[in-house]
Amino acid sequence: MKQFVIDLFKLEKKPVKGLMAYEWVVMAYLLLTLIVIFFMYTSIDNPQAMIFGRIRIVALTAAMWLVYRIAPCRLTRFARVSVQLGLLAWWYPDTFEINRHLPNLDHLFAQWEQNLFGCQPALLFSKALPAHLFSELFDMGYAAYYPMIAATAVYYFGWCYKEFNRATFIILSSFFIYYVIFIFVPVTGPTFYYKAIGLQNVTAGIFPNIYNYFNHHQECLPSPGYTDGIFYHLVENAKATGERPTAAFPSSHVSISTICMLLIWHTRNYKLLTILTPFYLLLCCATVYIQAHYLIDAIAGFVTAVILFPILLRISRKMITE
Repeated sequence: MKQFVIDLFKLEKKPVKGLMAYEWVVMAYLLLTLIVIFFMYTSIDNPQAMIFGRIRIVALTAAMWLVYRIAPCRLTRFARVSVQLGLLAWWYPDTFEINRHLPNLDHLFAQWEQNLFGCQPALLFSKALPAHLFSELFDMGYAAYYPMIAATAVYYFGWCYKEFNRATFIILSSFFIYYVIFIFVPVTGPTFYYKAIGLQNVTAGIFPNIYNYFNHHQECLPSPGYTDGIFYHLVENAKATGERPTAAFPSSHVSISTICMLLIWHTRNYKLLTILTPFYLLLCCATVYIQAHYLIDAIAGFVTAVILFPILLRISRKMITE
């Protein structure tokens, strides 16, 4: 422990002069969305605020770069990563501000779901397992999403420091790749779409096109399950605070948590992998159980993560040498 603290403040002999690889990813996404904002300037409600928000992120990134240059050590490196990971919560609702002006596609995804499975799993899953225990377990799994990401980053920082930058590059790159998809594939998920069209239509297998409905409405269904549960309230409070009708396909909860599991597997730490596996499985199931995603969203999240991980792993090997 003493050596770990010493290493935190030990100045690097060859500090990185420019931006870290993951910061370049942030800047690339920032530039891409800035271009989109300019193209949609007259239709977006408050484009000036979105532009100024990006200017603040550039300024914050520059400030963290300066802090690192003044004191280049592990602690300031970790601070740079923490800032960008923390800003993901700001970027998420930002996808809604853009994609809500595009035609909604939920009617297609709900119909595909019906054609593939002969039902709506998001509607039936919680009814098949209504017990309080299942509800709390799935809500606990869903709530474990951000702690799982934090645990992966902290594990690499503390125990696999030489690969810390690669791991954070993979995590942040994955997020922004999915954010790009969310912008151009506007799917809100069952909790919003079922609320918009009514459960009678859902039960009857009728999935009307609601076009730009979510440009003016953000109401969603309450999550099914044990309404007095601790984790139920935790999930519902998170939904009320930051949830938007966006980012359903593919499920980033499934995809990013899968990538975190693959990052742990990459280090061959099978003990940690075993500890995280129950939370991971509950999380994946919870995305459908609480009606946040269609089942095809969850499947697509897993498949794309398995494809994306080796690609980003190879890219990171070429890009990151420090």
